[in-house]
Amino acid sequence: MPTITIPIEDLVFVLATLVGAGLLLVTVVVDDILGGILDSFNIGFDIGGVSLMPPLLAFIAMFGVGGLFATQVFDIHGGQAALVGVGFGGVGFAVAYGMFRALRRAEGTRPFAVTDLIGHQASVSVAIPAGRLGTVYVRAEGQTHEIAATAGMDLPAGTAVRVTGVAGTGLVVEPITPPAA
Repeated sequence: MPTITIPIEDLVFVLATLVGAGLLLVTVVVDDILGGILDSFNIGFDIGGVSLMPPLLAFIAMFGVGGLFATQVFDIHGGQAALVGVGFGGVGFAVAYGMFRALRRAEGTRPFAVTDLIGHQASVSVAIPAGRLGTVYVRAEGQTHEIAATAGMDLPAGTAVRVTGVAGTGLVVEPITPPAA
């Protein structure tokens, strides 16, 4: 029975390809979960807004592909095959970095929260009785939003107000010019 011998360098290149590609796939699929966990511990490295992990894993995978290409196609072995692998890995790193950077730029900004409205001017749309709820029109994100609001005094519809705080999902407002006594 003939024995099959696989050069150790080919085994290293195959393992680099499989491990790098497999971990890259896992990273892409569960990046939001892992990113959230790592962010909660303030662990994580970014280069230009791109997590370092995907480009590094792409480097490892492409190092393996390049090394196998060198040994199987060009019949180059040893250090020269490793150099070809490093070249392929550099290209893989650059491509992954470019793709993930483009994806990061394409993400939208987070939607505004009611706390972001503190300090904004608004207009009372439905009269606000003292300590009770009414509604105000607030301009945010290029649109006018009608949001529940409360105040410490009676505010008739049409009164110009400033948002001073948040109460649950509603706003706390006060008149911009205090009413005459």
